[in-house]
Amino acid sequence: MVDPFRRVRLGLAALGLIVVAGTIGYVALGFGILDALYQTITTISTVGFGEVQPLSSNGKVFTIVLILLGVGTALYTFTVLLETVVEGHIGNLLGRRRMEREIARLQGHVIVCGWGRVGRVIADYVSHAGQDVVIVDRDVSRLETVPYDTVQGDVTDDAVLLAAGIERARVLVAAVNTDADNVYVTLSGRTMRPDLVIIARARTEDAEEKLRRAGADRVVNPQRIGGDRMAAFALQPHVVDFLEVVMHDGSLEFRLEEVAVPAGSRLAGASLRDAQIRERTGALILAMRGPDQHFVTNPPPETRIEPEHILIAIGTAAQLEALTALTAP
Repeated sequence: MVDPFRRVRLGLAALGLIVVAGTIGYVALGFGILDALYQTITTISTVGFGEVQPLSSNGKVFTIVLILLGVGTALYTFTVLLETVVEGHIGNLLGRRRMEREIARLQGHVIVCGWGRVGRVIADYVSHAGQDVVIVDRDVSRLETVPYDTVQGDVTDDAVLLAAGIERARVLVAAVNTDADNVYVTLSGRTMRPDLVIIARARTEDAEEKLRRAGADRVVNPQRIGGDRMAAFALQPHVVDFLEVVMHDGSLEFRLEEVAVPAGSRLAGASLRDAQIRERTGALILAMRGPDQHFVTNPPPETRIEPEHILIAIGTAAQLEALTALTAP
């Protein structure tokens, strides 16, 4: 399909070239510059005001050629421009420019590559949690009804990831349909942003190790998770229901949250007993995870809180917000 804006640009460029050539031609026939430009415009626009000054035989021949070329070019340009307006391309372009400005203002957003079944679930969950989302997909028709900021293009193209704001993003999710594309996206994202959190989808077990080597922080196999979940429902349905409500439903007042302990935190070096998190915030610490990625579940009161620890807590939204404030520098 021919880009309509390219046709408009070509038409305008050709029309401008004819105006310049016509002006130069009339100047060569003895017209002043302004008269030559006026004669050219009136000729190719067919307004019929007549000649500025009498034309010689050469002038008449030149005018005939200018009419044939100029009128045709002007009509072509006007037709293409009208077609572009009627088909809504200008409205689409303005909408795209507005979306590009919105994406340029985002900071710490989540980029989801692939608007399929997995990508939709991820985007809805992230958006429900209050985070900005940018969807990247190569299929224009799939993006028409997306309720989030979008970038249309090949996700394996670095320019497309830059347009999605990868330089300012917090997380990149590679959820394309093929493992090869997910590996490529992961590799590109890691090269462009060594500090970026990258979560990749794997369709096969063989791809999981490849995605990790490409730089993925987390690799998720939806088929395996689905099987584990069905088995858990068969064995512990009430536990799974509780976790589902706490993590995804939102109908319970309580929810699970992870709270990072930053450098310079007022709790750094204090034990859980001394920090009195339960008494001061109401949140309950279920587990802790250190820089070595090792979990300490149901940590004893003497466990010390250090920078870069992750606290896994349960509580109401207000209690968890109080915990976040308590761990701040």
